[in-house]
Amino acid sequence: MASKVIPWYKKKHASHVKTDYACCHTQSVHKQQTVRKSSSKSVSQVQAQATEAMAEPAYTIPAFRQRSSEGTEEYQRVSTNVGRGLTVIQEELSRMRVATKARVDSLAIQREVKDMMAKRPDYLDDIPKMPDFLVALRPHTVWEKTPVKLFCTVQGNPRPIVKWYKGGVPVDPLNAPGKYKIDNMYGVHSLIISRCVVSDTAEYSAVATNPHGTATSKAMVAVKRPAGAGESCHLGLVPHLTEIHASKLEVSLLDCFRVSFGVEGGSISLGCGMVVVPDLPNVPPLAQWYRDDKLLKPSKLVEMSVGGGAARLTLPHLAKDDEGLYTLRIFTKDGTAEHSAYLFVSDAAPSAAGAPGAPMSVKAYDINSDYVLVAWKPPNTVNEAAITGYFVDRCESGKDTWVQCNDAPVKVCKYPVHGLSVGHSYHFRVRAVNSAGISRPSRKSDKVTALDAAESERLKVIKIEGRYDIVIKDDDLEGYVTIPGEPTDVHASEIFRSYVVLSWKPPSPRGRAPLWYVIEKCLAGTGAWQRINTAVTLSSPRYPVFDLQDGQMYQFRVYSVNMYGSSEASEPSEPVQKVDQDGVPSAPGQIVATRNTKSSVFVQWEAPKALKNLMGYYIDGRVVGSKEWFPCNHKPFKHTRFVVHGLIPGESYVFRVQAVNVFGLSDESQESSPIAVEPALATPSAPYGITLLSSDGSSMTIAWKSPKHCGGSKVNSYYVDKRNADTLVWKEVNQSAVTERICTVDNLTDGTFYEFKVQAGNMAGVGVPSAPSAAMKCEAWTMEEPGPAYDLSFSEVRSSSLVLLWKAPIYTGAGAVTGYLVDMAKKGSSEFATLTQEAVSHRYLKVSGLTEGESYVFRVRAVNSAGVGKASQVSEPVCAKALPGTQEIVAGVDEETGDVFLSLEACEICDTSKFVWSKNYKPIGDCPRVAASAKGRTSRLTFTSPDKDDLGKYSVVVTDTEGVSASHTLTEDALNTMLELSYAIRHPIVPLKHGLNYEILEKGHVRFWLQAVKLSPSVSYRFIVNDKEVKSGEGTKISHDVATGVIQMTVDHFTRANEGTYTVQITDGKAKTQSSLVLVGDVFKVALKEAEFQRKEHIRKQGPHFSEYLYFTVTEDCTVMLACKVANVKKETVFHWYKEDDEIVPETPPNVMSGAAALPIPLFSRKDQGVFKATLSDDRGKDTSAFDISGQVFDDIINALAQIAGASASDLVLQCTPEGIRLQCYMNYYTEEMKTVWKHKESKIASSEKMRIGGTAEMAWMQICDPSDKEKGHYSIEISDGVKSHTRTFDLSGQAYTDAYEEYLRLKAAAFAEKNRGRVVGGLPDVVTIMEQKSLSLTCTVWGEPTPEVTWFKNEQEVASTEHTKVTFDGGKFASIVINKVTPDDSGKYSINVRNKYGGEFVEITVSVYRHGEQIPEAKLGHAKMPGATPAATPSATPVPPKSPAPSSKTPTPTPSKSQTPMSMKSPTPASTPASTPIPKSPTPTPKSPTPSRGAKSPTPPRFMKSPTPPRK
Repeated sequence: MASKVIPWYKKKHASHVKTDYACCHTQSVHKQQTVRKSSSKSVSQVQAQATEAMAEPAYTIPAFRQRSSEGTEEYQRVSTNVGRGLTVIQEELSRMRVATKARVDSLAIQREVKDMMAKRPDYLDDIPKMPDFLVALRPHTVWEKTPVKLFCTVQGNPRPIVKWYKGGVPVDPLNAPGKYKIDNMYGVHSLIISRCVVSDTAEYSAVATNPHGTATSKAMVAVKRPAGAGESCHLGLVPHLTEIHASKLEVSLLDCFRVSFGVEGGSISLGCGMVVVPDLPNVPPLAQWYRDDKLLKPSKLVEMSVGGGAARLTLPHLAKDDEGLYTLRIFTKDGTAEHSAYLFVSDAAPSAAGAPGAPMSVKAYDINSDYVLVAWKPPNTVNEAAITGYFVDRCESGKDTWVQCNDAPVKVCKYPVHGLSVGHSYHFRVRAVNSAGISRPSRKSDKVTALDAAESERLKVIKIEGRYDIVIKDDDLEGYVTIPGEPTDVHASEIFRSYVVLSWKPPSPRGRAPLWYVIEKCLAGTGAWQRINTAVTLSSPRYPVFDLQDGQMYQFRVYSVNMYGSSEASEPSEPVQKVDQDGVPSAPGQIVATRNTKSSVFVQWEAPKALKNLMGYYIDGRVVGSKEWFPCNHKPFKHTRFVVHGLIPGESYVFRVQAVNVFGLSDESQESSPIAVEPALATPSAPYGITLLSSDGSSMTIAWKSPKHCGGSKVNSYYVDKRNADTLVWKEVNQSAVTERICTVDNLTDGTFYEFKVQAGNMAGVGVPSAPSAAMKCEAWTMEEPGPAYDLSFSEVRSSSLVLLWKAPIYTGAGAVTGYLVDMAKKGSSEFATLTQEAVSHRYLKVSGLTEGESYVFRVRAVNSAGVGKASQVSEPVCAKALPGTQEIVAGVDEETGDVFLSLEACEICDTSKFVWSKNYKPIGDCPRVAASAKGRTSRLTFTSPDKDDLGKYSVVVTDTEGVSASHTLTEDALNTMLELSYAIRHPIVPLKHGLNYEILEKGHVRFWLQAVKLSPSVSYRFIVNDKEVKSGEGTKISHDVATGVIQMTVDHFTRANEGTYTVQITDGKAKTQSSLVLVGDVFKVALKEAEFQRKEHIRKQGPHFSEYLYFTVTEDCTVMLACKVANVKKETVFHWYKEDDEIVPETPPNVMSGAAALPIPLFSRKDQGVFKATLSDDRGKDTSAFDISGQVFDDIINALAQIAGASASDLVLQCTPEGIRLQCYMNYYTEEMKTVWKHKESKIASSEKMRIGGTAEMAWMQICDPSDKEKGHYSIEISDGVKSHTRTFDLSGQAYTDAYEEYLRLKAAAFAEKNRGRVVGGLPDVVTIMEQKSLSLTCTVWGEPTPEVTWFKNEQEVASTEHTKVTFDGGKFASIVINKVTPDDSGKYSINVRNKYGGEFVEITVSVYRHGEQIPEAKLGHAKMPGATPAATPSATPVPPKSPAPSSKTPTPTPSKSQTPMSMKSPTPASTPASTPIPKSPTPTPKSPTPSRGAKSPTPPRFMKSPTPPRK
């Protein structure tokens, strides 16, 4: 994923797999190490060996080589000439050697100069310098309403501050929001003026200022308005805008996107940060995005943006089609800058459990006027059932309705869709089918339009004179053609078991009339042709045939038809058979997985032997030990190598591969060998951060930081090189490897500057050297303060805290180091803040209060008695963010051994990782008090003999990771808790859930039992009672259950002899325990009593008995029910109810066969208290249940009644009576035993003469007698059921009180009149039968106040007092009429009318006179009447009361006759009127409405009609 810059002429296509050069590099490094190690031999020894090898023995001329004098001269002459030639050659070689050395030195000098020039800015940073414009402002002429950007580059030390001016006036962006934008990025200062107007024409200046001076750069901006735009332009200049092409920019990529993972239906964004020089808003870099080397274009599914220092690609609607290798390619001045990373898109949740994933890459091919061939790629099936087919859907462009094209699933990944409408555009999608269901639909295809492809082929282009193009059709060349020619080249273009696609070439000549085709088929060789497209008008030279029989060979021929007729038949096609020609590919070959990175693996495999139009491969993986496979890619990958990303570091995996083609997936390949996810082995990266720790004038001690990448192997060696800062030659410092990151370099020259570089080595070889350090002067340090601390590192990095560690300085100064000060700053800031007010004595510090996601840097300063020393090198930036999956140290006790331990499970690890434990941040090393062990990703620190000396803070660091570390403080309380648990494990006991206990069973058996947490099958135990072991036998049963851990002993006959102490002793392996139970004294008596009771209960239940004894319930109508349940009954069983030994015979006899009986007690009250009994008996025995209704039971019943009554209570109702105003509350049932409280204005009301409280069975009432204004206010009744109160209220004030008081006065007056009216009290018969000549005396008692007037009538004629008929009225009480010697003429209807001012009464008597000897006539009853006149205060419409009580009188009142019963009276006044009611002084007001009677059953006065009673609840 690394970014790289490639010149355009060297650009190659990006590949998903990078070349691994580790092997070659390892070989060269191995040679380098060999050379370095061999160089340790002495120089003299090497020189001696070289001299010996180059030495030549003395040469003796053989005899046959001896020459004469002439020969000798010739030989010397020739030798001289040869010597001269050799001398020339040697001189030339020497010259070339010198020239080569000079060239090499020149190149070295140039390289050194280049390096020094790169460092020059660092040196110049310390030199004060006044501002200087490297790039000055330049003038601009622009059109109106276009932006302009002025930019300049300025240098200086300190960095200058730049201010902008327009015509000498400072430019303030706040005064014109959106008009100006001032920016400063990478040293380039810019002023952007948006939408320029003519008034922006002015001289602009940039003024740079620092403490050493000021510099100014000026430029003219001219804004021109186009002609005809209103005002004329006064400049008269045509603006010339310099155009900068995007490819001329310098672009560097930063923060590039990594390997990403998405899900179907989601969205994802890939982006890279950029540094663009110059950064011009109007000229963004030219960026191109590729997927698998195919250029992407903006669309609804692909959104691109470039600008603002970033290039971004957004995929708003992910599908598996989007999976692949994405490459960002940006054109730069030097070529292109590229970055690539893979995007994985997994399946969304299936529509049904087990359904396959969606197909992908749906495309339409071979497009014709009514035919399209749709193809797609199959999804991967890992754990799902195999795919059985596919459904293809189509949708017209612009519509949302999808139509399924095939009735039955097609088994191959192609399907010919026919029956399209010419000129219409369509989209297609595909759904996969398996035994579990149908997948989600694929992404729809691109829009395709059904057009005849042959039409474009019929167009011809003719050039005339080489200048003009004329387009004509073949029709123009064919002439006038009516009947078309026959088609040609009839063949099968697609042959599958599901269908066959026929293809042919259109006829030539064709004619201008619309053309269609007719297809015929026949079995090969038969000649029996049959038309197959009878119902389809075919316009395209393609047609899919589905209904062919398996195993048969067919031939086809085609006719061309138009409006003029049909052509001849084409030549028959070759015989065609419906069969899958290829099938799925064979399985891929050997698969090999190798290490790649800490979260990825490189997988390679051999291609299948039979490719069969291969689409690609699916790679599956699984964790070693797991049976579940997971897909590594979700879209077929074309190459035979793949990098599987997203794996768990340190975990082991195996992989398999399947090949894919149009027929589906091949068999799986063989599984790869297991491989752990770890980085590939390579040499380490370069060390860095070389710092000077001490110098004494002849030696220097330096230190450095570990390489950021160890290369997958532990760094085990370092090599240091040095050089004089004035030379270019590096010299080795150490021949043998240095294992620590600190080295003392000796034999240096005092006062000389030296540079150093370091190389790290591992088992793969020696890595690249570090960058040369800064030049360091070798001089003796004499300062009294200590030198710098070094090797700053971080541990336990979390979201808000971290631990900083460092090493003590090598140079201590005048005294020992007494502490350290720690400074912190945010990344990029030079303002350090000291974290410790006082120096800390230890070499670590926990820093808290950090901001999550923020990066910080630190430095440490050592302190001694002389002061604060030099600050350490600034640490690397650290981000306050915990690693994903970070775990903390766990303290625990081993369940098997009882060892106390600390444990950490690392979130990541590699082969070279080690767990380094520390106490108080000092490495523990080999310590007899603890033992460290590691297994996989977990390390454990076990304490051998833990005690208080082991208290402290323990930490662990996992090396060769991204900083996995944690700490734990072991406190005394925690240690004591773990020691107790450790003792319990090492000295085990059998843990008990429940100690020894007992319970009484049926029949009076007693069970002694205990329960252990866990028992093994080999457990042994014994019961000891009073120091004697008890074993199973007669009357005693002992057993246990391993599954539940229960051990028990059952005693059948529990008697007084069983009193004593019971003990159970258990042995289970090494664990032991015992539990005892003391059963003596009162405890034993209770158990014995219960056992005897259970024995009796068992005997009782042998006959008819009560399974549930008597209890009470209350029904909704407030009837109390005494109920019980019976068992073991039969038809002959007799049931009886009793109260206080008196039998109760209910209306409905109890039915014992139903299993239950109930006795209703209606209108429950105090009178129902007593003992109720129920008996059950037959020939098997008798059982009795008693229920005492008194005390608390009675209160409970009353509360239950109150609960139902209170819930059913109506609102308070107002009722007026002659005595006063009454408030009534109706409910299901009321009795005075209920806890009922009446309140007036929240004050409790007690029953008195003024306030009377009472009730009936259906209501509770409170009456205000003789009301006055004091009784106005809020009234309430509270009915308590022992749990809550039911409250009803009424507001008796205002108009309600006024109306009630008026009604009360009216009723009071009416009652007074009723009481004092005239009436016949008694004495008169209804019928009198008398013989003539007898005397008849009718006498009665009358009453009234004042004394009433009495008048007698006969046949409605007043009777005057005569000798024959004498009328008397004595004492105002006794009225009589005497008829002397009656005659038949005296027969008739007599009546008496008694009346005073309050009213009266009219009574009739029938008198029959018969002669002597006649039969006594049948008596005919008379009827009492009310006289017509009534008092004015009493309305005639008042109903007749049931009874009028007689007023109190000292004189005895005769009993009225039956004719005077209330039912025959017509008095208009109410019934119950007390005799003591006073006579009102004022006339009674006329009521607004008549008051009806409530009837004879209720003595309650009639209700006031204005407040009707609401319906009962």
